[in-house]
Amino acid sequence: MPGLLQRVKSKMFIFAHRKTLGLLEGEYGSVFRGRSLDFDDLRTYVPGDEVRDIDWKATARHGSPLVKRYTAVRRHSVLLLVDTGRTMAAEAASGESKLEIAVEAAGVLGYLACRHGDDVGLLHGTETSNRYLPPRAGEHNLERLLREVQSAVSPQGPASALAQQLDYALRFLKGRLLVVGVADEFMPDQHTVELLRRLAARHEVLWLTIRDVELVSDATAPSSRDLGTGSMIPSALAADPDVRKAYLAAMHQREERRRELFRVLGIAEEQVGSSDGVVPAVFALLERHKAGRSGRAG
Repeated sequence: MPGLLQRVKSKMFIFAHRKTLGLLEGEYGSVFRGRSLDFDDLRTYVPGDEVRDIDWKATARHGSPLVKRYTAVRRHSVLLLVDTGRTMAAEAASGESKLEIAVEAAGVLGYLACRHGDDVGLLHGTETSNRYLPPRAGEHNLERLLREVQSAVSPQGPASALAQQLDYALRFLKGRLLVVGVADEFMPDQHTVELLRRLAARHEVLWLTIRDVELVSDATAPSSRDLGTGSMIPSALAADPDVRKAYLAAMHQREERRRELFRVLGIAEEQVGSSDGVVPAVFALLERHKAGRSGRAG
């Protein structure tokens, strides 16, 4: 049986031209550009040093200006933060499992990190547990992470609770990370919004939303079940034109609120509804993040 990462790489080369893959790697490489540095020690200020590098507390103790000296970070750490609650076993917009798309997305982003020599880790969980696998290098490690995600999701499993995973990341994970969230169309409550705000202040954060399947349009089809709540949606009701119109309007408003929320938080967010759309969505996500950083710098 072929490995999950091998399947991801095969699909990447099928659905993307060589030029597109080169651009994709370039966009990933731009994520960490800038002050990709770790503190080393202090030295005496000399004309031309940046004012923001002055250590004011040390300067006050020493009596003359001291600046922080940094060393370049040559390897970065990427954290895949994946929702593995039971709703990820539901259908996505394409009719595929959301889990299949999540594995594909995590694989593409993880593969880009591996190509750049970066470490990749995983944080996933539900309302009942968190599971953290620290960042490590290499494709063998990435394959292990993808299999971890694949085996963690079940229609009978616990519900999602992204706030718990975000809280875990804030309390226990040190050092600057590139955090890539992969989840379904959840709408953060105020507590989750505050956790996302704090996470974005500490790390580079990107978010990929997996789109839900639409309501059935065939009144004779079997009724659908909401995996999140367990409630049934009668097909006759879902196929009613007025119900569908109201549902689509509500979902559109919800989508706009979520997009605005991520914009205010300064977190690049992109949506994907199929495994074939993962590479374009990741490319658009990295571009959106780059544009957002340029806007904040300006």
